[in-house]
Amino acid sequence: MNVSSHIHATARHTTHYLSAGAPGATPIIFVHGWPELSISWRHQLPVFGGLGFHAVAPDMRGYGRSSVYPRHEDYTVENAVADLIELLDHLGAEKAVFVGHDWGAPVVWSMAQQHPERTLGVAALCVPYMPDGFAPETLIPLVDRTVYPEAQFPAGQWDYMLFYRENFAAACAGFDQNPRGFVKLAFRAGAPGGEGQPAGTAFVRANGGWFGGAAIPDVPRDESVLTAEDEEAYAESLSRNGFFGPDSWYMNGPANMAHAARAPDKRLAMPALFLHGAYDYVCATVGTRLPDPMRANCADLTEAVVESGHWMAQEKPREVNAALAKWLVAKLPELWPL
Repeated sequence: MNVSSHIHATARHTTHYLSAGAPGATPIIFVHGWPELSISWRHQLPVFGGLGFHAVAPDMRGYGRSSVYPRHEDYTVENAVADLIELLDHLGAEKAVFVGHDWGAPVVWSMAQQHPERTLGVAALCVPYMPDGFAPETLIPLVDRTVYPEAQFPAGQWDYMLFYRENFAAACAGFDQNPRGFVKLAFRAGAPGGEGQPAGTAFVRANGGWFGGAAIPDVPRDESVLTAEDEEAYAESLSRNGFFGPDSWYMNGPANMAHAARAPDKRLAMPALFLHGAYDYVCATVGTRLPDPMRANCADLTEAVVESGHWMAQEKPREVNAALAKWLVAKLPELWPL
């Protein structure tokens, strides 16, 4: 199945996207997170294009060949949702299935919340639905205090989000010093053994930054997650665009909450799928309270656990594809071409 590259430009935004499958088929739109690209869905696009969907993955704002903006407020979830609406209109479709990972998950959840009339179904990897908006203010109250005692870890594993707010320039500089080195360090498979232990993201402010002011450690590429070609693509994009845009997604918590507050109904009626990362110890959703707001606000929720770390679609593509296909068959059978 061929995957092709496209550009769609309007007066407000330019989106680069990858596409597989028949353009007139039902769209399934895959939305990446931080600090990724449309190629993060390279294992999903040909599969779902081959199954009869129009599989599409955009570079989100601030990334790749899509528009890069100079202000923090340009990177709200509301703006990202507007980008998806424009993309959906460009594809000539009234509705789509939306799939998101990492920061892409709050975007597709918000798409379902704000525009249910355009959402056939919504699926998320690792990051559950936060009906009041994705922000430290909604996440910190759900921290597992048996792992993160409040006196020592007031923000729990979400401490790194507050570092962006308090030391944004330093946060960006820490990554901008060596984007390629960071890509190799970040994109690694998950492993059992971290359950019940504080994640490294809980120590960022105490350490004075992601790397404590030191250079990014030089580690070999994890071939199970990242090919040499993909390393090159991520490194080139992040070197060219810088981390200001990607990091600015973390600077809009209050705006994202205000956007959620304007939703006509926070309870989602359409079919929803959530894939837990068994070894994702930051977005720790197995045996924690983090998914509770999602469970209370999704009328038709399916859940499955994937034995992976955070980069689930790249680490365990067969399992992710199988879970998505099984859900689509069970919950949206009318979308299948046969």
